[in-house]
Amino acid sequence: MPFAGFDSLSYPKDAVMAWLKANTNFSFVGFYLAPAPSRPNSDWMDRRSTLSAQGWGFAPVYVGQQEPNQPGAHILTPQQGQIDARDAAGLMTTAGFAAGSVVYLDLEQGGALSPASTAYVKAWVETLAGLKSFTPGVYCSHSTAASLVKAVGAIPIWTWNLIDLAPQSPTFPTADPSGSGVAQAVLWQHAQNRTVAFTGGPIKALAIDLDCASKPDPSQLPAANPTT
Repeated sequence: MPFAGFDSLSYPKDAVMAWLKANTNFSFVGFYLAPAPSRPNSDWMDRRSTLSAQGWGFAPVYVGQQEPNQPGAHILTPQQGQIDARDAAGLMTTAGFAAGSVVYLDLEQGGALSPASTAYVKAWVETLAGLKSFTPGVYCSHSTAASLVKAVGAIPIWTWNLIDLAPQSPTFPTADPSGSGVAQAVLWQHAQNRTVAFTGGPIKALAIDLDCASKPDPSQLPAANPTT
């Protein structure tokens, strides 16, 4: 059975998160690790234990190097991939995630991976897998997934494909992530920057991205087998 969730760059505050968990069908939330190359700060970093106590699952995301036409840092080399993998592992530890948890490398560029991105991502995945502390996953466009799997093998994929699933509070879509067009996806972001109104809560509306996942906690998945 699929599960609903959301992600937001800004932390909505503890009281809002508690209300959302109690009054919607949201099971999990995106968790931005920072300081990351293309995400210098995040008010999520010290909230994992609070959110876990509220019953939330997580999709930890590391916003790494990006293509030059995207905002952020742009050092797309294998050496930087190794550095960033170790950085992601350190941030996961700092945030309090258990060993083996999945962390998703954020790739904003759509389309097939460029040679530079391929080299960077491959190094990031292989280095993180080699550390044996956390499991590498990738957030990317549905149009990127095929080239990603070709480069690094079968790893957890959080894909975005903006298909209108008619989300409406308090019961959000729980479509299978394979409906994104990526058969092996474990997470599907189907709406971005959607302003959602909430009735009766501590906040009237939130601008959020909406997701579906195959598990209530997308950081806890069966072990993947990336190419090494």
